[in-house]
Amino acid sequence: MVEPSFHDTAAGRRIAYHKTEGKGPGVVFLGGFKSDMEGTKALALEAWAKQAGRSFLRFDYSGHGQSSGAFTDGCIGEWAEDARSVIEAVTKGPQVLVGSSMGGWISALLIRELGKKCAGFVGVAAAPDFTEDSMWRDLNEIERAKLKREGQIFLPSDYGDPYPITRKLIEDGRRNLVLREPLQMPFPVRLLQGTADADVERQVALNLLDNIRGDDVRLTFVKGADHRFSDEACLALLIQSVEEVLA
Repeated sequence: MVEPSFHDTAAGRRIAYHKTEGKGPGVVFLGGFKSDMEGTKALALEAWAKQAGRSFLRFDYSGHGQSSGAFTDGCIGEWAEDARSVIEAVTKGPQVLVGSSMGGWISALLIRELGKKCAGFVGVAAAPDFTEDSMWRDLNEIERAKLKREGQIFLPSDYGDPYPITRKLIEDGRRNLVLREPLQMPFPVRLLQGTADADVERQVALNLLDNIRGDDVRLTFVKGADHRFSDEACLALLIQSVEEVLA
C-alpha cells in the first residue's frame, strides 16, 4: 500500500490523502460515515482517473482511516471543515465532488461554501441530514434520554462493530441540515440510488432531487443495488456519471 500524504488543518487535525495529478476539472471523492478512502468506489475512481489522465483526490476525514483523531470526537461540521481544508490546499481550479452516503451531505455543505470551485456533483446513495431524519427520528424515548444524559449510545451496524453515536454528532448535525432550503447547484448533477439500500431510504434521494435548483439534474435508481453500490455494474455507472458531469 502506498503511504498517504498528510495535510494539517487550521484546527490542528491531520488529514491523510492521496492525490493523483492530471487535467482538470479534478474529481474529489468524499466517503461515508465511518468509511475510509480505501473503499471500492474510491479506488475504482482513482484507477479510472489515472487511466484518463484526470486529477483526483481521495482522503480520510479526521477520526476515519489514517487521519488523526478519534471517530467519537468528530461531527458533520468538523468533517466538512476537513474536506474543505484539504480540497483548498491540494487541488487547483474547479472540482467535481463525488459524495458517497454521508459524503453527499458533506458535498452539499461544500457546494454552498466553495462557489465556482465546484464544477459538478455526483451523489451515490447520498444521505443528507441523516443524523436528524434517520438516526434521531428512529431513537425511542429511552435511547434519546440516555444520549442526552451520557453523551453517547451505540447503534447496531451491518458493517461490523456497533456505531457509537454521540450527542455532539446529533446536535452538530442539526446545525448543518441542508434539505430545509433549496440547494443551488448550477452545474451537472447525477444522483445514484439503489432500490435495495437498507441504510438510505429512496425517499431521501427524491427529497434531494426536489431540493436541488439546477438545469441539469438527474436521479437514477438501480434495481437491486444495495448501499455499498460497489458491484461491477454500479461502479461502471458511477464512472459513466462522472464522465457525463465532466463532459
